[in-house]
Amino acid sequence: MAEAYIVDAVRTAGGRRGGRLAGVHPVDLGAATLDAIADRNDFDPSAIEDVITGCVMQGGEQSGDVGRNAVLASKLPDSIPSVSIDRQCGSSQQSIQFAAQGIMSGTQDMVLAHGIESMTRVPMGSTFKLFKDAGLGTNKSERLEEAYPGVQFSQFMGAEMLVKKHGFDRSDLDQFALESHQKAIAATESGAFANEIVAMKVETPEGEEMHKVDEGIRFDASMESISGVKVLQEGGAITAANASQICDGSSAVLVCSEQALKDHGLTPRAKILNLTVTAGDPVIMLEEPLFATDRALERAGMKIDDIDMYEVNEAFAPVPLAWLKHTGADRSKINVHGGAIALGHPLGASGTKLMATLLNAMEQKGAKTGLQTMCEGGGQANVTIIERLN
Repeated sequence: MAEAYIVDAVRTAGGRRGGRLAGVHPVDLGAATLDAIADRNDFDPSAIEDVITGCVMQGGEQSGDVGRNAVLASKLPDSIPSVSIDRQCGSSQQSIQFAAQGIMSGTQDMVLAHGIESMTRVPMGSTFKLFKDAGLGTNKSERLEEAYPGVQFSQFMGAEMLVKKHGFDRSDLDQFALESHQKAIAATESGAFANEIVAMKVETPEGEEMHKVDEGIRFDASMESISGVKVLQEGGAITAANASQICDGSSAVLVCSEQALKDHGLTPRAKILNLTVTAGDPVIMLEEPLFATDRALERAGMKIDDIDMYEVNEAFAPVPLAWLKHTGADRSKINVHGGAIALGHPLGASGTKLMATLLNAMEQKGAKTGLQTMCEGGGQANVTIIERLN
């Protein structure tokens, strides 16, 4: 079977809801990272055989195959096709895995994995609300209701269930949230994100500026400020401060075959070692990364101690905390430059975003192997394991 290699990975700096990226159409947001891949790498972009774009809220400005529209708005040739996919929060991590599978199968040599989400302009849940409000039904069918009577599938409730099941308390979550901000602050101030962030020109009340710093980081974060935020449910532990931030952003990862590397004189930054996707309990929902990681490590013939660095999406603080407890992984190796609690979680763009951050952190800290995973709606999870090459 052919090997799949990562040549480059980029992302925009996260934009807060209603913030610096709010004036950017999602299509143009997506085009920015496609352009960056073409600009940063010396090859004929017409060699790209497909762009696989993750996007969760595929309605309004993100409808009509948003990935294809981003290609048409970008510097890439119009001859490059694109497909938009939805595996909830794991959409663009699945884009990476589909791209790698195309390479490994021998049917393609150069594929761009990509993600777009403007949570300001196409709000979370808007595609459901539109049809429900119009009396056109919901996504819970009669048969699904029979299978799960009275259940409202909710990531928030799943997070509260994780807290109780794994024995965490509010202070555990808040401490993890503070660490996320502290790591993101250190990474920003040291310039650690410089190679992965695509600066974007934006209009602000002060005039035209370059957006290149993650807008969600609380540079004044403290345990006092985080613990002072109200819980979202009486008796619960989840707050807006220990959950991921609503975020606008896009990201892209160039995946190539060995033949493409030779043909275009490209130097790979990493090799993809394992692609895993699993599904489990759709009610607790957010726990599946634990079991997906078990399967990925088994299939790769590895143990958790063989992995030098981990990116576990911080959808809610109990997710990475439960993952650490289950796997016995070293806490110092997780989300070393901060995670979605500080940097934001642009839904469909988060998979390729996390890969950009993981790969850059591995290079800076000399890590050889890295593992990325995230929880996803419906009780699903992707795991991708990579090996750094330079």
